[in-house]
Amino acid sequence: MARTSTDNRASDKARPAGFRPASSSGYQGRIEQLDRQIVKLLNERTEWAVKQAQARQAAGEPAFLLGLEEEAITRAVESSKGPLPAKALRAVLRELISGARSLVEELRVAFLGPLYSYSHLAAIHRFGQSVEFLPVGSIAAVFEEVYRGHCKFGIVPIENSTDGRVADTIDMFTRLPVRICGEVELEIHHALLAKCPRAEVKEVYSRPQALSQCRNWLAKHLPQARPIEVTSTSTAAQLAQEKPGAAAIASLQAGIHYGLNVLAEQIEDNPSNTTRFAVIGSHKHPRTGRDKTAMMFQVAHRPGGLADALNIFKRNRLNLTWIESFPVPGEKGGYLFFVEMEGHETDVRLRRTLAALKNKTLRLEVLGSFPAAEPIDETPPSPKP
Repeated sequence: MARTSTDNRASDKARPAGFRPASSSGYQGRIEQLDRQIVKLLNERTEWAVKQAQARQAAGEPAFLLGLEEEAITRAVESSKGPLPAKALRAVLRELISGARSLVEELRVAFLGPLYSYSHLAAIHRFGQSVEFLPVGSIAAVFEEVYRGHCKFGIVPIENSTDGRVADTIDMFTRLPVRICGEVELEIHHALLAKCPRAEVKEVYSRPQALSQCRNWLAKHLPQARPIEVTSTSTAAQLAQEKPGAAAIASLQAGIHYGLNVLAEQIEDNPSNTTRFAVIGSHKHPRTGRDKTAMMFQVAHRPGGLADALNIFKRNRLNLTWIESFPVPGEKGGYLFFVEMEGHETDVRLRRTLAALKNKTLRLEVLGSFPAAEPIDETPPSPKP
């Protein structure tokens, strides 16, 4: 007679603690031996990382450099021959570096909250979780926390592949003298989250950018639901948790955190939807050889003023990777231009460009040089029902 599930449960209870089936005991012994070796190596690596950081501090340098951390992770992952996927290896190494960093200095990082907003996910990718995260209510507040020295770093969205620039971020660069120390390019996959079934959804909450990035999907699948803008995707998830008939467009992680059901995944209209985040702070990053430099400038409001400035980049063979215009408050016809280019601000061609631009601009500020980042996907597997 076949054994019933009741028989199996009774058998499980009868097994002593630490029981291992004979067929797998050899494997388990080897796994535990490897675990001990891994822990020993992790601690050894941490000890060397702490010594390196302390030596840098003694020399008057930053204890840790974000770009160099990312390079170390990339080199280690590239040496792997499998079977672990690169994403899993990156997560392990990122948390290892984050833990070592926490032994040397307490790092506080501001981001547009609440928890599990896309800014929070980008911050986790950049800094790991052994830091103190400070969720704030606006992009302006992120800048303020960094400028006033309450946080060493902040992370703010600067550009989306669907909607373009993030105006709130651009505006704050014109107001406060903070630098760009790094970037994170995150693949954005939106989910529809709610407590109720999809047929009962009457309102859909999210940030304006997220609603815009899903407008076609919403028009096709939820034409009766009213889209409502809120300050962040995590705020939307909180509202979906509390209000009957409310849904949120947010990350899967936000849905898990707030106990919501996933009604639909990857509802963004552009399957290649990415958001680029700027890491802001005060320190300068050394040259890595794969850098970008951001700056902003204002030219006189006259024919050919912008063309004359852009021609300087051409003459010095600098490849622009991003350009945006932003109106100067209170100045009719006045615009600030934000540009990024390949290269580091200490490069000869860039120094020559800056010297020439000073004669052609009314305002000129370097926002920072930082290592270029590759797009990353932080989406977890779908939660099981």
